[in-house]
Amino acid sequence: MHKLGRGHRDKVQQFMTITGASEKLALQALKASDWHLEGAFDFFYGQQSHIKSYTDTTHLEELYKRYKDPYTDMILADGITILCNDLLVDPQDIVMLVVSWHMKASTMCEYSKEEFFTGLQALGIDSLEKFRERIPFMRSELKDEQKFREIYNFAFGWAKEKGQKSLALDTAIGMWQLLFAEKQWPLVDHWCQFLQARHNKAISRDTWSQLLEFARTVDPALSNYDAEGAWPYLIDEFVEYLDENGIIQNGQFK
Repeated sequence: MHKLGRGHRDKVQQFMTITGASEKLALQALKASDWHLEGAFDFFYGQQSHIKSYTDTTHLEELYKRYKDPYTDMILADGITILCNDLLVDPQDIVMLVVSWHMKASTMCEYSKEEFFTGLQALGIDSLEKFRERIPFMRSELKDEQKFREIYNFAFGWAKEKGQKSLALDTAIGMWQLLFAEKQWPLVDHWCQFLQARHNKAISRDTWSQLLEFARTVDPALSNYDAEGAWPYLIDEFVEYLDENGIIQNGQFK
């Protein structure tokens, strides 16, 4: 990289910081896009998402057995904790939600054998080393707006209790704090306080999905909020709550 001009070096460093890619991959993507960062991101994510490298099912079986529960043919919470330790990742790290999204896991803290195999094969993973190498890529997927939306919507079904249509409020708040820490929505703490003070009930899928749209399209000062829009009643009540509590004053977010 020392042969590059400063502008190109800065772009390589920025690309590596955002995507978690190696210097070699960063250079490949930037050169392929004529040193345009946005084009390089598109190239990188396109290449990474289509990796279907050969995976050795014998190695996958060994990995699965390492984490499988001794009494049932599934990986449960204890096994996932061991997996996180092996990956050097905190179990509360949002990247584990991305891992579960890739596995299309139906329930939090559980992986069926089929989910585990299908998810890792799609990612080209059949060893702990490969798994660790893919963690930065999975973390970088949260910065892709379309993938973030898919992960966000996946989280609702993944986090709710089996057989329930709605998401328990405490669980929903925990998930929102995790997801919006990544998305950096300034009103997330006020939203959670509002729910605990005024709502105190489970969260519907409609409210869950619409909140992301609200956070994405309405600025924190609510200057472009349309009271006649088709928002769920809970979001309309939240806007009133912000106004009543002086959180939004004279069109400005305090």
